[in-house]
Order: sequence, then C-alpha cells, then structure tokens
Amino acid sequence: MEFRNILVRATNWVGDAVMSIPAFQALRERFPKARISILARPWVAGLYGREPFCDELIAYDAPKGWQGIGEKLNVAAALRARNFDCAILFQNAFEAAGVARMAGIPVRIGYARDGREWLLTHPIPVPRPDETPRHQRFYYLELLKRAHLIESYSSDAAIRLFGAHAAAEKGRERFSQASVRGPVIGVSPGAAYGGAKRWLPERFAEAAASVARERNAAVAIFGSREELPVCETVQRHVDALGQRCVNFAGATAIAEFIEMAAACELFLTNDSGPMHIASALGVPTIAIFGATDDAATGPTGPLSRVVREAVDCSPCLLRECPIDHRCMTRVAAQRVAETALSLIGIEKRS
Repeated sequence: MEFRNILVRATNWVGDAVMSIPAFQALRERFPKARISILARPWVAGLYGREPFCDELIAYDAPKGWQGIGEKLNVAAALRARNFDCAILFQNAFEAAGVARMAGIPVRIGYARDGREWLLTHPIPVPRPDETPRHQRFYYLELLKRAHLIESYSSDAAIRLFGAHAAAEKGRERFSQASVRGPVIGVSPGAAYGGAKRWLPERFAEAAASVARERNAAVAIFGSREELPVCETVQRHVDALGQRCVNFAGATAIAEFIEMAAACELFLTNDSGPMHIASALGVPTIAIFGATDDAATGPTGPLSRVVREAVDCSPCLLRECPIDHRCMTRVAAQRVAETALSLIGIEKRS
C-alpha cells in the first residue's frame, strides 16, 4: 500500500503517546514523502510538535460520548475536506474509528476492538501477550506490521524524542527566567492512573533533597493542576530539609515541560507520563514502580532505572491499593537516592 496523505489518531494518555513514538518514526521511514497529520487531544499534542514525522497537528477537542456528536461531525467534515487517503488509529476507541469513517477516509486501519471492526477497512486482530515483546511500544509497531505497512521492527531500540539538545537549551532558559540556575533535579510525584502508582511524597522529597545536596542542585517539581496538593507536600518537605525548591505544578504545558525536563540532570518519578518523557529525552531517570508492570510500561534506554520492592501482590494493576500499599511503603528514600547518584555517575563517565 502506498499513501501520500496520512491521518494518525493519537492516543489520549501522555505515557501511551510516548510509547507510540517508535511507530510514528517507523511510519515516517516507510512513507518519507507522505504528509502525516496527527489528530490529538490538546494535552498530548505538544509532544509531537518538534518531531520530524509530524507535518501537521490537528487539535481534537470534541467531548467524549454522545453529547459531543455535533463537534465530532464538525471534525469529520473538516477532515473530509483534507482528502486523506489513509487513517491509522493508534487510539483504541470506537469513537476514533467512527470519526474516520464519517470523514470518508477510504483506508482505515486499527485494532479490532471496542466493537468497531465494521467501521474499519482493515480491522487488525489484537496480538496475544505471547505474540509480541512485552513492552507497550511494540503494540503500536505491531499494528503497522500486521497491516503490512512495515516488514519488521527492532525489539531492543529505546524510545527517543527528537531534538533533546535543543529542548534542553530552551529548558535552561525557562529555568533561568524562574531564577533557577545550575544543575536541576526534576521530580514528578503524581500519577494520573491512580494512587496505587504513587510513592510517598515525603520520600520523594527526602530522595530529591539528598541528591540535590550531593550535586549542589536545585529541585524542580512538576505536575498537573490536579496534582498540585501532592506537589505542594513535596515542596514543603524539601524546603524543610534546607534545599532550594521550585514548584512548577500546573504551570507548564506539555511542550514547556519537555524543554524543562530535558534540562534536568536527573528525573525522579512514578510510573507516569513525565517518566516516559524524561526517559525518551535521554535524561537519567529513576522510576519507582509498585502496582504496575515495568516490563510492560517502564522507561527504556541505558540511562533509566526502575526501583521496586518485590512483594507477592505486585504488580496488581489496581488503581487504588486495597491493603497497606506495601509495594511503595517498603521503598526507602535512601535506596532511591543511592540509585540516582550511581546513575548520574554512569552518565557522566559515558
């Protein structure tokens, strides 16, 4: 199949969006002269802006469900006018296929799930767990392979965002405007999926302050507006430990966060969207895992480390812990700090 005008429906979650990056890159390699447009929710769209595979970003603001049917029809009409010859749906929902069908896009490729097979011209069977490598990035690559758009893919390549060096330069400018100069330890103590993924905020503060003290660095805290309370808790504890700390929670769009994360010497985080971004930028990243499976959704590359406590009930994949959250409460701040300092030492020697 050959296409010249491709629409890709992006995923809605930041972590999933990062994990789909290798598939976007493979798509660009397969269709070097095609125009690739990305239909994305506003909170993930900024991830793609500097990537070479993206020729156009199209914002998708329609509400979920039937109450947004009017906006969905408007989006479909706007897409129809662009004459796309192919739609590739990385997003799994029925709605994604419905919009592509209403837009009259002649070739519609996506996984056969959520009851949407009849809306797709190429409904692709969902791979069984034993049919692909475990990490989620291969789920999107396998879609392209099963659709015969690519022949194969590497099973060991790390996820990498383009232009990390340029992003870091911009990030240092942003830190300087906030009167933050010198090395910065980034901290992201939130997690959108649920409380079971969150390490204790006071331990984030203890680990970050310990590393910052050793590196003569400031601590920068990041999070969404909804995560402001937990970020403020971390800030209070870091301040009490006598380390310089600036809280950027709720103050950065995703494109701005990418720049500031790229400028960090180290990033401490839960299993979250910021974890995926920091790791994909090649920033030394320490991720604390408990309820989720790092083999499936962990950071990639040689400058990432996962810290987790081996308990019988983990990974449970639950949003909230029904017992004592032992997978997180047993992870000591000193262990995380020592892992971080060791990783920085490796990065400096490489």
